[in-house]
Amino acid sequence: MLRPLKKLKLESFNNLTKTLSFNIYDICYAPSEKAQKEYIAYIDEAYNAERLTGILTEVAQIIGANILNIAHQDYDPQGASVTMLISELPLSEEPLNPEAPGPLPEAQARQAAARAIHPEAVVAHLDKSHITVHTYPEMHPDNGISTFRADIDVSTCGKISPLRALNYLIHVFESDIVIIDYRVRGFTRDVRGTKHYIDHKINSIQNFVDKPTLNRYQAIDVNVYQENIFHTKLMLKEFKLDNYLFGVREGDLPASDTKVVTQRLKHEMSEIYTGTNVVRIS
Repeated sequence: MLRPLKKLKLESFNNLTKTLSFNIYDICYAPSEKAQKEYIAYIDEAYNAERLTGILTEVAQIIGANILNIAHQDYDPQGASVTMLISELPLSEEPLNPEAPGPLPEAQARQAAARAIHPEAVVAHLDKSHITVHTYPEMHPDNGISTFRADIDVSTCGKISPLRALNYLIHVFESDIVIIDYRVRGFTRDVRGTKHYIDHKINSIQNFVDKPTLNRYQAIDVNVYQENIFHTKLMLKEFKLDNYLFGVREGDLPASDTKVVTQRLKHEMSEIYTGTNVVRIS
């Protein structure tokens, strides 16, 4: 049974800032200039400002936040950004923030439908909380590799934790590589004046991802517990070449090209996952 930390009776407002930085990468092989441009156009359409706004709206609902303001922009030639100012919803009881996965997209959709049937009035304001997303499509003109990166930051000030949205984000982006950072900053005081530098249990970011999803990824943790800094990297274990090709199918490639393209893709993924340029030996 999951046990939350003992409830803290605070002296005043909860001043802890909890920040989740979620970076996803999509990698593909587009052999021609035409295919590369089509890939960038596809990504630009699939992750335009309107769709990203919808994703961040779901994130706000999952973590229990009220949206105060939205700014969004599509860019020319490509890319998009969305910024939301948010506030904590009025809480009927102390959030438990257990070290457990949050809802998946299907469960979140059901909850949204229920809210539409039984809406609640919200009056609240909380400074210094926001959600942002920026996208970065790019391509290599010579070796056919194209990538897409989306950076999402969820920063909350108060009792709610952005980690509850992590499970949803991993599923909704269906990413090849996921880089996750979580940090709790500042402190809050209890009624005795004692400082508390974190108000919920966390041993690993991996504990906030459901097991079936986590089993699909190779995962590495780099944590600095005494500083409340947590870092996790995920890379898909399963590799099916057709899932990484754009503008061509595996069956259309000569056997020699299949081997070279596979090596290029795996090399690219390894470099992004490790954050290191790896010398390729051919």
